[in-house]
Amino acid sequence: MAQIKVFRFNALEANCIVLRRDGRDDCIVIDPGMYTDDEASALKDYLSGNNLTPAAILLTHGHFDHIFGVHYFPGVRVCMHPADKAVVKGSEEYIPRKRREAGDFRFPTVDIEDGEILDIAGLRLRVIHTPGHTPGGVCYYLEDDNLLIAGDTLFAGSIGRTDLPGGDYDALMDSLLRKVLALPGDTDVLPGHGIMTNIAREAMTNPFLQPFNEPDGAPDEGLLIDGLL
Repeated sequence: MAQIKVFRFNALEANCIVLRRDGRDDCIVIDPGMYTDDEASALKDYLSGNNLTPAAILLTHGHFDHIFGVHYFPGVRVCMHPADKAVVKGSEEYIPRKRREAGDFRFPTVDIEDGEILDIAGLRLRVIHTPGHTPGGVCYYLEDDNLLIAGDTLFAGSIGRTDLPGGDYDALMDSLLRKVLALPGDTDVLPGHGIMTNIAREAMTNPFLQPFNEPDGAPDEGLLIDGLL
């Protein structure tokens, strides 16, 4: 099984995830959102304390709160869907000028695509392109570990916002219905913010998904209850 360590970084408390296999000294860092040197030290202290070296950084999307800390790992390959390159560039608006001039968000990336299998650090992750929150948003599915790293596509009780540049509500709902909810119900979901959940719980209780959960054959006119007009 994958070993998981979660940090919450920056003012928006974005989840930064470290994935590793027992017995290995390499790992994957997903969405390094640390904004301060102290936050970066917390992550680096964990890595050094466990003799871990990042083999790759994976981004679920290009919003600033998920990529603040990429520059703390020079030379480590950064994987991202190419449709979010404009989102990364736009994220420069949300950081102080001094940091923009330092080029924090000008890191090179390796393109990934829908359905691609990433074999990194003994972990096997399938890329699921889930546009909507951003054009290049992705989830990472570890089938062997029954785990979905969902980024800001799906949260416990909510979904990603679509009112920022590049957001598309219809595209997000299509991603959720066709790709995310199609996964096994007992799949654990680790979102980009907040607590863990699972696919079945969100399919049954997430208010944003409820209109799409009517049973087959539900009457178009709704329920007929004697005594109510």
